[in-house]
Amino acid sequence: MSDLQGKTIGFGLSGSHCTFEETMPQIQRLKDAGARVIPIVSNTLMTTDTRFGTSASWQQKLRDLTGEELISTIPAAEPLGPSKLLDVMVIAPCTGSTTSRLANAITDSAVLMAAKATMRNLSPLVLAISTNDGLGLNAANIAKLLAAKNIYFVPFGQDAPDKKPNSLVARMELLKETCEAALDGKQLQPLLIERFNY
Repeated sequence: MSDLQGKTIGFGLSGSHCTFEETMPQIQRLKDAGARVIPIVSNTLMTTDTRFGTSASWQQKLRDLTGEELISTIPAAEPLGPSKLLDVMVIAPCTGSTTSRLANAITDSAVLMAAKATMRNLSPLVLAISTNDGLGLNAANIAKLLAAKNIYFVPFGQDAPDKKPNSLVARMELLKETCEAALDGKQLQPLLIERFNY
């Protein structure tokens, strides 16, 4: 698998606040592997306080973890394309809303602009889905992205099939390995895994 030493990784976070705590250690793993991590955040992260933490606290956590300023607007994310700065782009968590927009070529956030910039450069885009309707209406969008070039998924499964039978969540601890495989043009396997939160 590809070494992450010296690689620049765009790390996009969309609005699945319940997944942020699980996602943050994966940023540290990428840093520990020698990568530069640039945080790219949705408007939801920038403006919404939830029971999982305040917007200000998550923003500061990202600055502390990465040592970088946040990219939070479409104009700030757009230069990632022509500059070819990113070796790989991650969206983790990638919500159902973000998944549906990406699958339908809608660019209305910094995260999606960064994803578009990455795909423009034929660099890998890694998605770590976290959606309550992954086996519902969003199944069609996930299928479109699974068939797309240069898009790779962190292995995922049903997180609570007894309570939320349509919900799918990635196994975040496999994010680093998925990035390494993606840089080699490969999908980390197995893609579909058990991920029960009982």
